Amino acid sequence: MRSASYRLPVEDTAFLLRDEMRATRFALEYAKAELLLWDWGIRSTIIVFGSSRIPSPEQAECQIEAAQSKGDHERAAQLRRRVAWYEAARAFGRIASQRGGAFAPQHRWRDNVIATGGGPGIMEAANRGASEVGAPTIGFNITLPTEQKPNPYTTPELTFRFHYFA
Repeated sequence: MRSASYRLPVEDTAFLLRDEMRATRFALEYAKAELLLWDWGIRSTIIVFGSSRIPSPEQAECQIEAAQSKGDHERAAQLRRRVAWYEAARAFGRIASQRGGAFAPQHRWRDNVIATGGGPGIMEAANRGASEVGAPTIGFNITLPTEQKPNPYTTPELTFRFHYFA
């Protein structure tokens, strides 16, 4: 039978995307993340929030050179200060992962796993620090009006994309 009414709801995209189904979509997005975190044995997380505009040392190096070539020493100094925040978040991600129980699960459970919005800046730095010591790292990425992609330091199997905010 070709009628949309006969289609299983889970196979009916038009039905699932109706405004009236928003709460159901929200519940599905939450459940998917919750179950996958459980599958990984993640019992607790440390959520790291921070500016997405803090450059990585690699990004800042190019920006500092450009500022200095234009004689903008104030901008170069500002970028150096911002990199210090990136490095602090990176160190935090590393230390929290090593000492908090994320790196080596105890009796199936991982504790204090670094979780961020999965974007650039401070979020990237915390994910990067955890990733550099081999710990899993979570990215809760949301759909934004402007394009956003997850930073490269989130564990792919623990990188989630949410739409319910939009």
